[in-house]
Amino acid sequence: MIEIVKKEEIIYSIIVRSNFNKEGIHFFTSNDFSQQLGYMKRETGYVIQPHRHNLVERKVSLTQEVLFIKSGKVRVDFYNDDQDYLSSRILYEGDVILLAAGGHGFEILEESEIIEVKQGPYNGEEDKVRFQQVKQDEITISNV
Repeated sequence: MIEIVKKEEIIYSIIVRSNFNKEGIHFFTSNDFSQQLGYMKRETGYVIQPHRHNLVERKVSLTQEVLFIKSGKVRVDFYNDDQDYLSSRILYEGDVILLAAGGHGFEILEESEIIEVKQGPYNGEEDKVRFQQVKQDEITISNV
């Protein structure tokens, strides 16, 4: 299953649940996303032709990140660019999330292992603005 967290035509996140299953190759992102997220399911013996990637200069203005929930349970809170809270989702073992726009925060609900992938190089605190998280009594969890 795929869930797109979207408000007013802005895609804040794409969540690929652990039960997603589709033959072949499927990309969840459009070509203009600075972080591309895709899925492949190939049969035994399928060959991906050897290849390398060309040096292509790209301009990246917005850091997008992908998290793989290796184990545990995590709540992700979504915010718009004005730091206004939008909604929350629960992520479980095996889920993958692309954080594409706006702000986000997390609460670890069960001990978790998370793998993060994002563009580099990392510029420390220059890369982000920290702000106040949503109050617990204002959290709205919307799991599909």
